[in-house]
Amino acid sequence: MTKTLHHRACHLCEAICGLTIETTAVDGAAVQITSIKGDPQDSFSRGHICPKAVALQDIQNDPDRLHQPMLRVGNEWQPIEWDAAFALVAERLGAIQELHGQNAVAVYQGNPSVHNYGLMTHSNYFLGLLKTRNRFSATSVDQLPQHLSSYLMYGHGLLLPIPDIDHTDFMLILGGNPLASNGSIMTVPDVEKRLKAIQARGGKVVVVDPRRSETAAIADQHLFVRPGGDAALLFGLLNTLFDEGLTRESHLPVEGLDEVRQAISRFTPEAMSSLCAVPAGQIRQLARDFAAADKAVCYGRMGVSTQSFGTLCHWLVQLINLVTGNLDRVGGALCTEPAVDLVASTSGGHFNRWQSRVSGRPEYGGELPVSALAEEMLTEGEGQVRALITVAGNPVLSTPNGRQLEQALDGLDFMLSIDLYINETTRYADLILPSTSALENDHYDTTFNMFAVRNVSRFNRAILAKPEGALHDWEIFVGLAQAFAAKTGKELKPTIAPAQMIDRGLRAGLYGDASTHQLSVATLFDHPHGIDLGPLNANLGPRLKTANQRVQAAPAAILADLERFAALQAPLADELLMIGRRHVRSNNSWMHNYHRLVKGKPRHQLLMHPDDLASRGLSDGQRVRVSSRVGAIEVEVLASVEMMPGVVSLPHGWGHARPGVQMGIASGQPGASANDLTDERQLDELSGNAALNGVPVKVAAT
Repeated sequence: MTKTLHHRACHLCEAICGLTIETTAVDGAAVQITSIKGDPQDSFSRGHICPKAVALQDIQNDPDRLHQPMLRVGNEWQPIEWDAAFALVAERLGAIQELHGQNAVAVYQGNPSVHNYGLMTHSNYFLGLLKTRNRFSATSVDQLPQHLSSYLMYGHGLLLPIPDIDHTDFMLILGGNPLASNGSIMTVPDVEKRLKAIQARGGKVVVVDPRRSETAAIADQHLFVRPGGDAALLFGLLNTLFDEGLTRESHLPVEGLDEVRQAISRFTPEAMSSLCAVPAGQIRQLARDFAAADKAVCYGRMGVSTQSFGTLCHWLVQLINLVTGNLDRVGGALCTEPAVDLVASTSGGHFNRWQSRVSGRPEYGGELPVSALAEEMLTEGEGQVRALITVAGNPVLSTPNGRQLEQALDGLDFMLSIDLYINETTRYADLILPSTSALENDHYDTTFNMFAVRNVSRFNRAILAKPEGALHDWEIFVGLAQAFAAKTGKELKPTIAPAQMIDRGLRAGLYGDASTHQLSVATLFDHPHGIDLGPLNANLGPRLKTANQRVQAAPAAILADLERFAALQAPLADELLMIGRRHVRSNNSWMHNYHRLVKGKPRHQLLMHPDDLASRGLSDGQRVRVSSRVGAIEVEVLASVEMMPGVVSLPHGWGHARPGVQMGIASGQPGASANDLTDERQLDELSGNAALNGVPVKVAAT
C-alpha cells in the first residue's frame, strides 16, 4: 500500500481554499482518496476549508456520474463511441444551421464553466465555429450588472474593484452573505476570521439584507431592506454624501460627478425611505459613519444584482466608494493584479450591439440574457432556436420560469449537453458528453485569481489518472470542432493544451519577468502551496480602458434608467416578496447528489416571519402553496424571526424530483425549485439580468 500527499485548491466555490489530499494505492485496485484537509501552508486560505471540500471524494466516486457518451433512444440511454458522437453532432447541427440559419442553434454555459479551466480555454474552439448570436450563460442570472457597470465606468467588464477586507476599517455589505458563499466576486477564503479582524482592530461591519443572514448575525449592525429597494437605499446614501459635504477628492481622473449630483438630487433619504423600508435618519447616519471611517468599502453582491435595478445598484456602489475617496485605495476597493491578466489581454467588451429576436433584450459581451432563452425556442418564425447546446449547466433549475423552459426544451429538434449527469435539464438532451472529473484534471483559476483579496497564483495538478477511454473537457471541444469543421468546411486553427496557454499567460503577465518569481507553469509546479504575490494596491488609473482613460461617473445608459427608477412604487401593504438563500454546503443546483453536502438539518424550507404566518392562519412546519404569476409550488414553511416581515425566503437549486432525473440522492431530497416561481418578465431592464429577488408571491395552505 502506497500513500501519497497532493496539494491543490478546491474548485467548488470562489474561495479556492488550499487542500492537502491523501490518496492510497493498493496493488490491483484503483487509487482511493483517504483524506481531504485544509492546507495550513497555503498562505491565502491558511488551512481553512468548508464542508464542500471534504465532499470532493463523493463527487469523484458518485455512481450516478456518467463516464462515457450517452445517446437517448426514445426514453432509454445507450452508450455511444466518441467519434460517432462527434460525427452525430456535426451532422445534426450542420443540417439545422443550413436549413434555418446560424442563429437556429443556441448555447447555454453554466456556472461550473468558470471552475474548470479547460472549459474556459477551449469551449469557444468549437462554439465559436457556430457563429450564433444566441449565446446565453449563468452570468445573466447572477453578476451581469456588475460587469456592465464596470464596462460603462471603467471600460472593461473585468475591472471589478474588490474589497480590501484585510485593511479596511468599515465594510458595508449589501446583497451578500460571505459566510455562506465564502465570498463572491471577492475571492476570500477564511472570510469569517477576516471580518472579525475588522472588528478586532476597531472597525465596523454593517450588513444590509432582508434576512438576518449568517453574516448579518456577526455584524456590528444589520439593517433590514425591502427586496428590490437597495437602489433606493444607495441613492439615499449617495445623496447624503453630496448634500452634507461628506465627499473626498479622488486621485483618479473622473468626469461626470457634477452631472450625477444633479441627476440624483431628488432621491433624498426622505424620499427613498418608503421604497427601501429604512428610516431616513438611519440612511443619513449610515452615510455619515461610512464617510467618517479612515478606510471604508461598500460591497454589493448577488442580492443587489438579481433585482429590477441591479445595474443602478452596482453603479451606486462604485460611486459611493469613489466620492468618499475609497476607490482604488488601500483599505477601500482595489482591482486585483492577477498573474494571468485577462484585462490586459482582452478588449473591454461591447454592449447592446444586437438584441434578442422576440423581446429585444440587449447583448453584453456576445451573450443575451438567459431570461429570453425559452421564448426564443417557443416563438415561431425566422430565427427560431431549434437546437441547444448546454455546457455544465442546469437552466431548468437555475433560470426564471423553469417550467416554461422545460416546455421549450421538449420541442427542440436537437440538444447536446456536455455534462457529468442526467439532470433536470440534460434529461431532454439527445446526446450527453461527460468529461473527466475535476480531480483527474489540471486546473488554473484564471477567473477567481482576478477577484482575490490578495494577488495569488497556483497551478493545480491532477491527483488521479485519466481513466482509459475518457476525455478531458477541452479534448471534447477539440473533437467537436474537428468533426464540425470537416462537415461544414469551416477553417479550424491549430490549438494547444490549456496548461500551455496558461504558461504563455504567466510569462506575458505582470510577474513573468520579475527576478523574484519569473512565473511560469514550471515555477508553480515547484510551489504546490501556491505563491503569494502580495497585497492589493492602487492600479486602476493606468488600467482604465475607457475612450479617454477617465472614470465615467455618469454613463448615458445608466442616467437614462433613472426615470424608470423614479416610477418605482412601494409594494402593497399585504404583499409578500420572495428572495433566495445560500448555504455553505450548497452551490447552485449541482451539489445535492452528495451525502456529505445534504446531510444534517433540512435546508429546503420557505422561511417566513411568524407574524406573516399568523396573519394567514398558517403554522410553523405546515406544508404551504406558494404561487406567483408564472406558477405554483408546494413546500414546507418554517417560522423565522430572521426574516423581515413581508419577505419570504426560498433557497435556489432544489426541486430535483422530476421524471427522468438520474441522480439518486438529489432526487430523494425534499424541496421545490424557486425558479418555478421566478418570472422571466421581471428583469433589470438595462442589462437584461434576471430579477430573482423581490418576486411577488402568495402563500396559502395547501
